[in-house]
Amino acid sequence: MRGIVGLIVFVWLVIGVIAAWQRGYITNERDVNCRTTADTALTVLAGPLNYVGANPKVTCDLPEPST
Repeated sequence: MRGIVGLIVFVWLVIGVIAAWQRGYITNERDVNCRTTADTALTVLAGPLNYVGANPKVTCDLPEPST
């Protein structure tokens, strides 16, 4: 049973990586910041849900360092 669950999780994540790649999240041309990293991670975790309308987006409000 653990093998089947592991296979399902693996396939789910592979589908998510493919969706992130198709959306252009996995390229060297994007700026790396909180928002783009989180969008990519959520797209991968959403897996097949990306193909039925899910389009996860994140807004990051990080504190600014004091000067």
